[in-house]
Amino acid sequence: LFKDTDAIHDLYPNVLRIQRSVTYSQARAAFGFVDSDSIGKVAFSAVQAAPAFSSSFPRLFPNHPDLPCLVPCAIDQDPYFRITRDAAPKLGRRKPALLHSKFIPALQGEEGGGKMSGSEGATAIFLSDTPKQLASKVNKHAFSGGQATLEEHRRLGGDPSIDVSF
Repeated sequence: LFKDTDAIHDLYPNVLRIQRSVTYSQARAAFGFVDSDSIGKVAFSAVQAAPAFSSSFPRLFPNHPDLPCLVPCAIDQDPYFRITRDAAPKLGRRKPALLHSKFIPALQGEEGGGKMSGSEGATAIFLSDTPKQLASKVNKHAFSGGQATLEEHRRLGGDPSIDVSF
């Protein structure tokens, strides 16, 4: 795991190459940019794409600038990596392979926002969370489709149509 801000000195050469290889027209078609969108929003797509190339990590892969890359992502990230796959041949690199997954549902259920989001730190589950933090988040925020009290749940049962059991 890394932060773009910590790794930008290694990522930046590929960010610039990607920016040169993708036209605004391509980016607008993929992301739906409008005239009022900030330049940062437009430029970010190249920052998101750069880690898909091993040459962005010369310290980790000093003699392997063209290793294949598998990108596990949810469908909302697909436009970034479609752009990345289009840019790869122009950069002389392999196209990354994508592994699409379902959204991890929000702990609060569908009414709680639909998908889990890292921007909601109190209810998102992070790889760095301790077992104690995980238990606290699940016990406090998880929505199971159950009833308001244990007694009601035993009497009425749960609603499997809205149960977030996975």
